[in-house]
Amino acid sequence: MRHIRFSAVALSLCIACGLAAAQSEASKPNPKFDPRLAKKYGADKNGMKTYVLAILKTGTAKLPPGKERDEIFKGHFANIKHLAAEGKLAVAGPFDSNSSGFRGIFILNVPTVEEARKLTDTDPVVKSGLMVVDHYVWHGSAALMATPELHEEISETAP
Repeated sequence: MRHIRFSAVALSLCIACGLAAAQSEASKPNPKFDPRLAKKYGADKNGMKTYVLAILKTGTAKLPPGKERDEIFKGHFANIKHLAAEGKLAVAGPFDSNSSGFRGIFILNVPTVEEARKLTDTDPVVKSGLMVVDHYVWHGSAALMATPELHEEISETAP
């Protein structure tokens, strides 16, 4: 019985030492840290920030034909471009197939679902009922905010 107790104590000490080492490792300064970039992209001390993930899904409205459909999607893409230019959109893009009902995502640079809803409710595909949106607070790398700027540099055609 004494051997089992000793083993449990030894195991507990090993776990505690491992946790302490991990915490110590995590608190070491990053030699590549750039405070200017951290501030520019709104990073916390771990390089993270709060966003809202907006998942666009197929709505209940029927897709109108021809010119009306084209105008709705033209407005949708203009809205994406506007949100990115305003610094409110980190990433957007469609899913490969809408057979599941999932159409695309926005990662919005706002801290609350309420703020995100104000932005997505104005999108023509949402206003028309072609798509609905589910919103989730999400924590990710603040470096995502560099995506719109970098996208312009790697896109061969004008965005």
